[in-house]
Amino acid sequence: MRVHELAKQLCTTNKDLLEHLHQIGADVKTASNSVTPEQVAEVTAVYEAEARAAAAPPPPPPEPEPAPTEKATESADAAETAAASEPEPEEPEEPAEKEPLVIKNYIIVKELAEYLDVKPNQLIAQLMSKNIFASLTEKLDFKIAKEIAAKYGAVVEQEKKKAPPPPPPPPPPEPEIEVKEIEPAEDELRMRPPVVTFLGHVDHGKTSLLDKIRQSQVVSGEHGGITQHIGAYTVDYNDNKITFIDTPGHAAFTAMRARGANLTDIAVIIIAADDGIMPQTREAIQHAQAANVSIMVAINKVDLNSANVDRVKQQLQQENLAPEDWGGQTIVCPVSAATGEGIDHLLEMILLQAEVMELQAIDKGPAHGYVVEARLEPGMGPTANVLVKQGVLKVGDAMVCGPYWGKVKALISDQGIKVRTAGPSMAVKCLGLNSVPDAGAEFVTVANDRAARTIASERVEVQRKDKLNSTAKRPTTLDDLLRQTDATEKKELNVLVKADVQGSLEAILHSLTEIKSDKVELKFILTGVGNITENDVILASASNAIVLGFNVASEGGANRAAKRESVEIRLYSIIYEMVDDIRQAMTGLLKPMAKETIIGYAEVRQTFDIGKTGRIAGCMMTSGRVTSKSRARLKREGDVVYEGTISSLKRFQNDASEVREGQECGIRLDKHADYEAGDVIEFFEVHQIAQEL
Repeated sequence: MRVHELAKQLCTTNKDLLEHLHQIGADVKTASNSVTPEQVAEVTAVYEAEARAAAAPPPPPPEPEPAPTEKATESADAAETAAASEPEPEEPEEPAEKEPLVIKNYIIVKELAEYLDVKPNQLIAQLMSKNIFASLTEKLDFKIAKEIAAKYGAVVEQEKKKAPPPPPPPPPPEPEIEVKEIEPAEDELRMRPPVVTFLGHVDHGKTSLLDKIRQSQVVSGEHGGITQHIGAYTVDYNDNKITFIDTPGHAAFTAMRARGANLTDIAVIIIAADDGIMPQTREAIQHAQAANVSIMVAINKVDLNSANVDRVKQQLQQENLAPEDWGGQTIVCPVSAATGEGIDHLLEMILLQAEVMELQAIDKGPAHGYVVEARLEPGMGPTANVLVKQGVLKVGDAMVCGPYWGKVKALISDQGIKVRTAGPSMAVKCLGLNSVPDAGAEFVTVANDRAARTIASERVEVQRKDKLNSTAKRPTTLDDLLRQTDATEKKELNVLVKADVQGSLEAILHSLTEIKSDKVELKFILTGVGNITENDVILASASNAIVLGFNVASEGGANRAAKRESVEIRLYSIIYEMVDDIRQAMTGLLKPMAKETIIGYAEVRQTFDIGKTGRIAGCMMTSGRVTSKSRARLKREGDVVYEGTISSLKRFQNDASEVREGQECGIRLDKHADYEAGDVIEFFEVHQIAQEL
């Protein structure tokens, strides 16, 4: 019995049943694996025990505490009355202390006398005893005023220099005009049909297989039997819907992903049983893996005499896609587009995989989705084949698609039937936009036409400003990748490798994988033989990777695409140069470690005011040395008061580049003027030490 059949018997989900099977030690990986009768009996007993536990009566509620008796209540009231009648002890009044007088650098004699509540002539006599002859209107510096006030039991403090006001915050950047998805509540989510994309080598039967599924003749309408445009189709199978996206190949699949359109849930790799895995098949697999979608394999043309299914499965195992019946996790279905053999099994496995993935979406409210393809059709105007991701798209809705807007005039299904609404994972042709949008563009519905027109006009303005800015998109280079990495995560370097022959490619991959590191991971987005093509550049742009070529050339279309997509291409003729560059790039992803070295100490002996430029600390170097480029840390009674750079270092009246132990110097710290005699200044240097892989 298979896992998904047992799940239906036990009325549970495949995911929950797989967890229970793992708990009892069953070696199953997917819902299509088989289980033994002993495992069926054991897991059934577990579910029955859980059901009995859930049906058990709840424990009785705790008994309420007995109410207090009348006597206890009377005694408590009497105690409260006695406590309230006791007089509270009066707190002795503390004599009011005079607040300290805060001055800047000086104070007038008359003002100091008024503060100390003494007669001016008494204060002048006190100053004369210190050989200071001053009138009522003369100024006293802070040090003298502090000494005089101390004799009268008062405190004079110097006003600390206020820090300059912070610069005004930069104006907020203009908000990007985007209509975001509303995060739905969990109870609003409903299961939605899966979206499936067929990928594979040319002429391996992608469209023919879809044609058999739809029971139509799509291929006959294409020039030369090769798909020329992208189409999306919804089919019904066993009361379930499946949406298929038929593409010209993996290049278009990745180009749409590069524009931000995340359409596909499951990628089905189509492989001809007589040809096996071809270079484009291998690229399609790598494109699907780079998109992080679920991968299935359909081996087509099994009706031919030259078909060899086991050879294809062996090739899949070499691509790390081991089939389920060979102990792997990849669902592999032999099919025939000509006879229809195995198609029912393929559709069942797609629905089973979708059930395991638990695909959900909100099936009401504003619609949100992506454009699969768009064109200008005679008699219809701009049309867009759209795929709804969530919400419901209705005739009459106002919608915005990139810089374009419109009112939905009609919705046409893939069968050519006009419909009024389209729900999640449904593909329809939409009429009513004011222009043709790009494939992969995002669309949303808004409240009314006025809102749609406003949003579209603002997006047009944003696009116009982006074109004026030369830095609209920075190149995808190693330096940019270094800046984009997050210090809290394990670094990852994405590369795309092309070589002249398979032997060179294997040697390069072996050499690159020999670079061992616990901090940086080297990820191969695509590896192949042949020149660098435009498809390679598009994949590198979508995956934020760099392109490496060994003894190959970049085609003209690839160079133009690299310039357009701002992707870096590096060509090599010596393997060791490539390996050294990648090793340096991986090392460069690691931020250097900062090491601090103490180089000297100085003690503040006296401070000097120098007018508008601030204050200078007269210091004695007690140990070590200090340079004008050193960093400083001001300490007062062991606490760090300031840490920063040195603004000025002087020896007598001259600027000094270095002062050593036992010498006097004047120091002014950057943006700091609060010095006191006895402060200690610690000088240090910071060195950047490169990390190792």
